[in-house]
Amino acid sequence: MLDPVVTSSPQIPFLLTLSCTLFVAILVPVYWWYYGPANFLWFSDLALFITTAALWLESPLLASTQVLSVGFLEIIWLADFLIQLVFRSKVIGLSTYMFDPKIPRTIRGLSLFHVVLPFLPIWLVWRLGYDDRALLVQTLFAWAVLLVCYFFTKPVENINWVFGPGKEQQRWLRPQVYLLALMAFFPVCIYVPSHLLLQYLFGRIC
Repeated sequence: MLDPVVTSSPQIPFLLTLSCTLFVAILVPVYWWYYGPANFLWFSDLALFITTAALWLESPLLASTQVLSVGFLEIIWLADFLIQLVFRSKVIGLSTYMFDPKIPRTIRGLSLFHVVLPFLPIWLVWRLGYDDRALLVQTLFAWAVLLVCYFFTKPVENINWVFGPGKEQQRWLRPQVYLLALMAFFPVCIYVPSHLLLQYLFGRIC
C-alpha cells in the first residue's frame, strides 16, 4: 500500500492549480466555438473541470471520482495515441481525431490535455487519500450524464457512446436496452475494479 504524502495545508501547489485553471479558461471558449456546448458532456471534459475543482478545494472525494471515471479509459486513450504517433498504426481508434488534418491544429493541441488527464487525479489521490464514497458518487453522476446525453444530444454526436460504440450508432439492440447495458458497464467493468485497486494502493479516508 502506498501512503499518501502528509504535509501541512495547503497540500496542492498553487502554481499547479493556477495553471490548470488558466488552461480551462482558454479551452472552454475555444471548444465551445468549434464543437459546441454539448461537447463538454464527454467524461474526459467533465474530468478536466472536476479535477480543477478538486485542486482548488483539495477535495479527496472529487479527485477520487475522477480516477474512477477516466483513469483507466484515459490510459487506453494515451496508449492508442502513442501507438498511432510512433508507428502510424491505428489500434482502437480512440485518438484518431488527433491526426485528422481537417481539425485545426489549435484544437488538437488543446486536446493534448488527455495526455496528463489520467495522472493528475491519481497524483491528487496519492496526496489527499482515496475517498470510499467515490464509487457511489461517480456511478450516480455517470448515470445522470449518460441520461442527459441520450435524451438531450444528437445521435450523430454520440457523446459518451450512448448510441453505440465508436462513431456509428449500434443496430443490434434496442436503443434503450443498449443504454441500460452501457449504464451497467461503467460501474461493473470500470469503476468497481478501479475502486478496489485504489483501496489497496492508497487505503481509504472515509
